[in-house]
Amino acid sequence: MATSARRERARQLISILEREYPNARIALNYSNPLELLVATMLSAQCTDERVNRVTKELFKKYRTAEDYANADLTELEAMIRPTGFYRAKARNLKEAARILVERFGSEVPKGMDELLELPGVARKTANIVLANAYGIVEGIAVDTHVRRLSRRLGLTKEEDQGAIERDLMGIVPKEHWNKITYLLMEHGRRVCKARKPACDACAVSKLCPSAFKVK
Repeated sequence: MATSARRERARQLISILEREYPNARIALNYSNPLELLVATMLSAQCTDERVNRVTKELFKKYRTAEDYANADLTELEAMIRPTGFYRAKARNLKEAARILVERFGSEVPKGMDELLELPGVARKTANIVLANAYGIVEGIAVDTHVRRLSRRLGLTKEEDQGAIERDLMGIVPKEHWNKITYLLMEHGRRVCKARKPACDACAVSKLCPSAFKVK
């Protein structure tokens, strides 16, 4: 499909999904950039709901980058265990916090390149932190829902997250770069599910080349 046609499809999709999900927003609970960074890192391969249950207690114990950098690894692992891959996540949290303390004055940086230097942080996490903590939009966060729906809706044929992000950035107006992530997340959770999409209840089925074809 030509880029112009995909741009028009993206425009129509956004318009419809904004009406369907007027309150679409980030589902992670946080009160500062560090909490958002930690929560987003923990959300890898885990539901936001479970992350929020874990961080409710985690954020009481660890309040600063120094707290994470100096954390006992076994204790940190135990607290975040319900999020899965807890050993790797705990190591990444400690190392990322050490870098924040030593290189960034214990603050979460406001630049994409700087965030990508932190272990456990890829573009998805960096985009989420920048947009929601600082209002800086440099790209589009591509999670599993965004990846799946972008392909089903004919916005991209790519499979790699980075390539999908580049495709979306080329057809979605920049003012919608942050919003489209949460619109697609909501639609993916409620309607366009991985195993059994509810095409008959889908508000954008007429625009979807995969409607009624996905088994």
